[in-house]
Amino acid sequence: MPARTLDVTTSKAGELAVVRLSGDLDSRTAPAVQEHVGTALTRSRLLVLDLTGLRYMSSAGLRVMLLSYRQAQRAGGEMAVVGLSGELRMIMSAVGFLGFFTIAEDLDEATKLLTEE
Repeated sequence: MPARTLDVTTSKAGELAVVRLSGDLDSRTAPAVQEHVGTALTRSRLLVLDLTGLRYMSSAGLRVMLLSYRQAQRAGGEMAVVGLSGELRMIMSAVGFLGFFTIAEDLDEATKLLTEE
């Protein structure tokens, strides 16, 4: 079985720090995501986690999402998640995570939701 891979990119979109994930988020790739989230939160208190390119997420990925949310809260910031697949939305709903995050369909919607006064 081939090793799971994950590409993580961090960028700035106006006031937002955006962390984009593409590939598979599991226990092997989770530490890199956590590192990128920490770096992104030093650039902006408004974080967007873009899961549009995510193919797979294990329970370690759910843990990373919760830790990211907590990091954003400690930094006095807010966090939105974009690009949730139907399957991931169902899983997050089942474990009670949807209430933690601002959920948006895309970056434009996330920008509006996180920056409205």
